[in-house]
Amino acid sequence: MSDDANIPLCVDLDGTLLDSDLLVEAGLAFVRANPLRALAPVGWLASGGKIGLKARIASEVDLDVTCLPYNKAVLAVIEAEKAKGRQIVLATASHISYARRIAEHLQVFDRVLGTEDVNLSSRRKAERLIADYGDKGFDYMGNSSVDLPVWKHSRKAWVVNASKAVVRLAEGQGNVEKVIDTRGNVLLTWAKALRFHQWMKNLLVFAPLLAAHQVGHLDLVLRGIFTFFVFGLCASSVYVLNDLLDLPDDRHHPTKRNRPFAAGKLSVFAGLAVAPLLLIAAFGGALWLLPWKFTATLATYYVLTLAYSLVLKRVMMVDVIALGMLYTIRIVGGAFAFGLDLTFWILAFSMFIFLSLALVKRYAELVDARKKGKEAKARGRGYSPSDLEMLSSLGAASGYLSVMVLALYIQDEHTISLYRHPEFIWLSCPLLLFWVSRTWMLTHRGEMHDDPVVFAIKDRVSLVVGVLFGVIFWMAR
Repeated sequence: MSDDANIPLCVDLDGTLLDSDLLVEAGLAFVRANPLRALAPVGWLASGGKIGLKARIASEVDLDVTCLPYNKAVLAVIEAEKAKGRQIVLATASHISYARRIAEHLQVFDRVLGTEDVNLSSRRKAERLIADYGDKGFDYMGNSSVDLPVWKHSRKAWVVNASKAVVRLAEGQGNVEKVIDTRGNVLLTWAKALRFHQWMKNLLVFAPLLAAHQVGHLDLVLRGIFTFFVFGLCASSVYVLNDLLDLPDDRHHPTKRNRPFAAGKLSVFAGLAVAPLLLIAAFGGALWLLPWKFTATLATYYVLTLAYSLVLKRVMMVDVIALGMLYTIRIVGGAFAFGLDLTFWILAFSMFIFLSLALVKRYAELVDARKKGKEAKARGRGYSPSDLEMLSSLGAASGYLSVMVLALYIQDEHTISLYRHPEFIWLSCPLLLFWVSRTWMLTHRGEMHDDPVVFAIKDRVSLVVGVLFGVIFWMAR
């Protein structure tokens, strides 16, 4: 038997075996389930310290340990070392109840050490392992500066996803066995988390400018570009917060489980820091250069999105109406940014077309669920696959109503005065009928894999339809 077989391998949990932090995750889950008690953990920390906080959170929050983002490279090392006959010990500062449940789920640990009467972190963890196994009588796998005292007294140190500074300090102790880094390109990961591709929706702020035939004014176009970025920053803040609140649901979803926070590629703590910074930048820019009405609209957008993330998306039909309103609010915000009047026609058209697209989004999720043989209500949603037929009827009807609004718009006296040849606009009606019908057919076939607005921007046929729309309205001028 090798020397390694007689030396236990002790593995840290947060940031090492787990690409996340259990206390932060559990705290976020508590806030999500109890928004009116969001400040309660502050009181628990003040009265009971970290030990009291961890114990109370553990008693309040039942985390699903089966879908947590475990580090596959670390698990592979553990399994290889266990095959050599080594004792594998989970040694974590997380609460012992969570640690035991994780050990029971993974079935790779021979012993579990966690926070009970003592917060098992840093020097206290080192002291516990020395007492149990002796100085240099264990190997230790960790990830942060708090693990330095433990590595100092371990025979061999395994360093996982640590900062360059921590790696240097660990290597300075002279016992590093291996450095494991499973992190990808951080900038690309953040770009995915901030969902820059979803910023395309913010092009809707230019709709009032186009409808008013004011695109020739450079100052308005520049203001529109600034408005686009302000909305983008606010939207990214919302996307980050939404992903943090949706962690449990996303981890059970076939594709959303790969989102940066759900997959553990970005820390929950980083998301909690970045979301308010983006929001401050968005509202700071709005207050600096844009009218107060736009700032009020942006605040409405944020509040509605927050309500959607916390409650509304779980309520049947309310969710799709809220989604449709979020699209329309971008148009309203654009009108206020440009100082233009909102017309009945643009509001009526946007209400029906965006309700149809919101239903497309929900229908696509249910089509995917039905293909996988699921019949139960979708997790975190108010629909089941049996609702497909009704959703398609409602969605197609809403889309066709937008065509009717467009047709009525052509006959309006203001429209007739605005265009020299308003009769040409009739050509846009069959185009819109085609696009709405095709979108629903593709969704019915299970070919809608994006947000429908993002899909339209990427889809060649949709782009051709958009160009033809532009040509038709140009001919009508």
